[in-house]
Amino acid sequence: MSDTSNRPVLVVDFGAQYAQLIARRVREAQVYSEVVPHTASVSEILDKNPLAIVLSGGPSSVYAENAPQVDPKLFETGVPVFGICYGFQAMARALGGAVEQTGTREYGRTDLSVPTEGGALHQELPASHPVWMSHGDAVTKAPEGFTVTATSEGAPVAAFEDTERRFAGVQYHPEVHHSPHGQEVLRRFLHEIAGIRPQWTTSSILDEQVTRIREQIGDGKAICGLSGGVDSAVAAALVQRAIGDRLTCVFVDHGLLRSGERAQVERDYVAATGIRLVTVDARERFLGALAGVTDPEEKRKIIGREFIRVFEQAERDLKAEGDYKFLVQGTLYPDVVESGGGAGTANIKSHHNVGGLPDDLQFELVEPLRALFKDEVRRVGTELGLPETIVQRQPFPGPGLGIRIIGEVTQDRLDTLRQADAIAREELTLAGLDRQIWQCPVVLLADVRSVGVQGDGRTYGHPIVLRPVSSEDAMTADWTRLPYEVLERISTRITNEVAEVNRVVLDVTSKPPGTIEWE
Repeated sequence: MSDTSNRPVLVVDFGAQYAQLIARRVREAQVYSEVVPHTASVSEILDKNPLAIVLSGGPSSVYAENAPQVDPKLFETGVPVFGICYGFQAMARALGGAVEQTGTREYGRTDLSVPTEGGALHQELPASHPVWMSHGDAVTKAPEGFTVTATSEGAPVAAFEDTERRFAGVQYHPEVHHSPHGQEVLRRFLHEIAGIRPQWTTSSILDEQVTRIREQIGDGKAICGLSGGVDSAVAAALVQRAIGDRLTCVFVDHGLLRSGERAQVERDYVAATGIRLVTVDARERFLGALAGVTDPEEKRKIIGREFIRVFEQAERDLKAEGDYKFLVQGTLYPDVVESGGGAGTANIKSHHNVGGLPDDLQFELVEPLRALFKDEVRRVGTELGLPETIVQRQPFPGPGLGIRIIGEVTQDRLDTLRQADAIAREELTLAGLDRQIWQCPVVLLADVRSVGVQGDGRTYGHPIVLRPVSSEDAMTADWTRLPYEVLERISTRITNEVAEVNRVVLDVTSKPPGTIEWE
């Protein structure tokens, strides 16, 4: 088997909603993966020295005008290739197979038929088992040298493989839970056909990042913006493991925090790590900068800019101890993707760690979590010895409550939202639901008022939106079906205890089409 150190499996994104999920599943097979756009040339792909290539699904027909295609030269490089759905069809066509409209389209749950031998991918799996399909065209003839290892009603060739050249593919989506044997099929390609050693473990991530941090920072000093969230907490602990007391954490109280968060950071995190922490009270600065601003992108950019300016001032205040040239941030892979990181990736919103930084940044960024998904970050945090109260904390956006107020951010509105958020979090904890949901943003519709009746009198108050979601990595999400009695307690308490609120509503939108945060 080949060495996987510092070499990725590349997932070529043909526009599939599941490209990021494929990358996650590769990592779950203990192999590092990255996503690249289908516009990447063969030479650009080879520059990354990949262990294997996975061709993702996509919405196009391989025969559609301007549909993305696979350069046949890719199959002359000696790199193992695995095609999924559209990538499977594009692979078949590039290698001389046939793709046609059979007249039978398959969407959703489909029975896969596996012959007795099953090939390397499907051997010893049930002769008939469910998979998740999504296709109109189908491969009707495998390329020369390939063995057909599965069929379905609408796909005469639902899987094929050429183990000698280390090529394989499937028409269905092995990355989704609706294909119960899909992860095993993907694992077999990676480990058995491609011959990749499973080395992507929490320990290997930790050791690799500590080495990289030491190489980047050298004997310099670093400053970290600690928010109290999982990402910045783990990033800081990683850098501390690498450079020790040459790291100073700066906790900026920007006034956009939830109830009790400043005390939790100053007490719990410092006690757990012994890290050096400087707290800066910048509440008036941020409120002043946000005054009159209602556009969500502008809010994010202002908050990101002010964060950096505060860090720069903190660095100047620490100047007597030496230069702090490095800024540590807890940027994650989904942050990079949603901010348009990488050619061909849509910019959904600017993340304050990625798209909202000023052009005249005075620091060199250190982002040890940039290649990781949230669950990987939590495992690294556990490996570093951080307490569960920090590692399992629900995600909270860097811009804080500033992007959970729809409209201008004011002190009164922050107080209202903070109180409602505290009630929701308290009731979810009392109900034992903290580990069942990914997060529950509480949103104040500050520019909306509705008529209500409270105390036999007419009110004209603000609505509060509850947004409980379930997710694996924030790339996709579904709304969490909370028990009605829990929702009732939250609603009753908020409308009784928060003076400016007279209505509580529930957001039941998945992602896509909606993002987790409202702004």
